[in-house]
Amino acid sequence: MEIFHIFSIILVISAIFAYVNQQYIKLPGAIGLLLAGLLLSLLVQAAGAVSPQFQALVEERLIELNFSEILLEFMLSFLLFAGALHTDLEKLRESKWPILIFATVGVLISTAVTGTLFYYLMQLLGQPIDYMYCLLFGALISPTDPIAVLGILKRAKIPKSLEVSITGESLFNDGVGVVVFISLFQIAQQGFGNVEGSFIAELFLKEVGGGIGLGLLIGYIAFYFMRRIDHYQTEVIISLAVVMGGYSIAHFFHFSGPLAMVAAGLLIGNQGTKLAMSEQTADYLTKFWEMVDEILNAVLFVLIGLELLVVEFRWEYAVIGVITTGIVLAVRYFALAVPSYTLGLHRTFAPGALSIMTWGGLRGGISIALALSLTTDMFRDEIVAITYTVVLLSLVVQGLTIESFIKRFSKRKAV
Repeated sequence: MEIFHIFSIILVISAIFAYVNQQYIKLPGAIGLLLAGLLLSLLVQAAGAVSPQFQALVEERLIELNFSEILLEFMLSFLLFAGALHTDLEKLRESKWPILIFATVGVLISTAVTGTLFYYLMQLLGQPIDYMYCLLFGALISPTDPIAVLGILKRAKIPKSLEVSITGESLFNDGVGVVVFISLFQIAQQGFGNVEGSFIAELFLKEVGGGIGLGLLIGYIAFYFMRRIDHYQTEVIISLAVVMGGYSIAHFFHFSGPLAMVAAGLLIGNQGTKLAMSEQTADYLTKFWEMVDEILNAVLFVLIGLELLVVEFRWEYAVIGVITTGIVLAVRYFALAVPSYTLGLHRTFAPGALSIMTWGGLRGGISIALALSLTTDMFRDEIVAITYTVVLLSLVVQGLTIESFIKRFSKRKAV
């Protein structure tokens, strides 16, 4: 019951801040709630100067809530399914090769290059971290966060084809990034010499292939039953069963739960709504998942802001975080440009597409959750603080300027 009360408090705070933002401030919802969470963290710290017991109690409750576990094991399944459910599969197919390559080759390039540059940066600044843990940082910071991306792009007036490419890539590179992180985590725990290449390849194929296969299977089973009835309440319950049951099955068999939810969401959101549902049922289903998406996004971004209370910050970590943000952006462009120009994908892109995809590739809660899952001997405190800084700068700076960034490239195109 304690977790229920904590979650209830966060939901009430989210509702209050969402109203204030919508009525007066008019920021994009995700950013407004994130800044609200940060403000609340600062207020708790200010109150802590008067009553240290109060601040300690709040921090204790946040640690008890376990941000990493609640996002990766609970919220992520709902958010990814909801995001995939509203993604147009036909438009996704038009960009399938860039999306596939960016979500796999791009993530691997970004992980290796970011990890290597981060290693030398830490050496240069007198904060050395073992190379393997730097690669872990590269893996957790490389995938763009579909939750953040989808939330911000709803407000930005971005060309539809580019929006599909960015959201499609973020839906899939998230799952691939988590698999890369798990593989490197295994190597870090067992030692490089104790892990065979075949084991990593098998793990990667099992996680990715198993996740997508399971998602398509449970999505088809849901489609089969939905097609035989016309009762929106039951069909909404079936969609919930797909998410909760499917994610649990993926966890049991060590498949990628995120990729399973993306596959199932795409199938039900496209084939299911067209062929298995009446217009009324499809409308109820999509609106239900829109509300789930909005509610959990609100809670998530307030939680990200509140996590400031439990992140061990030192000024040098903030400075390193700012420098690392520049590295992450530069490597993001490099990881997109290399396969694009090598394979000739750039010929199909609009002018400035790679730059827009770079600036629109936001980092979010998943990076923080993966960083928090590190063990203390993996330089957890340093990596969490630096990751938090990169995520905050990504969401606030990139998120607030993406629309003006797109307009600037549109003007150049017009000239």
